[in-house]
Amino acid sequence: MKPRARDLGIRIGQGQPGPLNAITDVPGVRVGHSSVRHSFADGRRACTGVTVVEPRPGEARLSPCFAGLHVLNGNGDAAGLEWIREAGLLTTAIGLTNTHSVGLVRDSLIRQERERLGPQDAVYWTMPVVMETFDGLLNDINGFHVGPEHVAEALRNAGPGLPAEGCVGGGSGMICHEFKGGIGTASRRLPPAAGGWTVGALVQANHGKRGALLVQGYPVGKALHEGVAPSPFSAEALPQPGMGSIVVVLATDAPLLPEQCRRLALRAGLGVARTGGGTEDSSGDIFLAFATGNSNLPVADYARQGPLTHTVRMVSPDHISLLFEAAAEAVEEAIVNVLLAAENTEGNLGRKAVALDGDMLLRALRETGWQPAKAS
Repeated sequence: MKPRARDLGIRIGQGQPGPLNAITDVPGVRVGHSSVRHSFADGRRACTGVTVVEPRPGEARLSPCFAGLHVLNGNGDAAGLEWIREAGLLTTAIGLTNTHSVGLVRDSLIRQERERLGPQDAVYWTMPVVMETFDGLLNDINGFHVGPEHVAEALRNAGPGLPAEGCVGGGSGMICHEFKGGIGTASRRLPPAAGGWTVGALVQANHGKRGALLVQGYPVGKALHEGVAPSPFSAEALPQPGMGSIVVVLATDAPLLPEQCRRLALRAGLGVARTGGGTEDSSGDIFLAFATGNSNLPVADYARQGPLTHTVRMVSPDHISLLFEAAAEAVEEAIVNVLLAAENTEGNLGRKAVALDGDMLLRALRETGWQPAKAS
């Protein structure tokens, strides 16, 4: 396993991570990947996949979560978000994939749920949440290589351990700050006196310009110029750097209401900005937050009408700021973990994306005056 940010002495913010430093530090959250890699005789390559995030064990619609979302820049697409805006309830697993596979992943998640629950299940709609980023430089995106079998595989692979990072699942063909991008995760756990809750982030990072890259506030992008590592955008006729998107999933076990989830999702943008992103017109930056701290919410099933009222809890506004700080720090660190976990990749039509390895990043950090944190 390649070193993560903290392994290199990089300390993002003041908060402490959970045991895995991952979104799966939030109890019950599970992550699974399916990566699609194929080479064809004519030079085309499939370099894509699917990642799923399950908010709780079992069927999400039988144990919904409160949720909210924020769109920093809308040059992107997603399925299933309107009901979250309207009702504040997450009733499905979350899928991450490439731009042209959103519909297939959505339909496959519905089919998988139908097969699990069987024909005896009540009549009810399913509107899965699926978010995307564009992998069309490294992936033959118009070959439509993601299939229902890959969604099924990602669901089978979903588990509670440290998720694989880098060039995996939906992040297989992504580019981040002109290095190889993909999937990354991190978490923050509040002190017991502040609730002891965890905030975990998982990002699919496909955004950012090289020169703008910041790590722990240091302008490392200026030191990581073309002479150090070529940019995949430098070849003639390729689009301008910074095109792409980043999507973020935030999870917490704090008892947040939907509006508080929306406010938590908004803070993901701070983590993106702290690494030098968030200013590109061509980037679709969509952030979703869900909270598992309230259980026994109304089941998404017309045949199981619940009681007239439900009792729920909420974090007091006087104490919510630490959760906002945790979200921003977890997203910031997750983006750095993406870059460190990725591998050099040759993709569609011979296009290449170089990975930012730990030694390269440490040299750039030292050039800008950084000193590693002491081991804790």
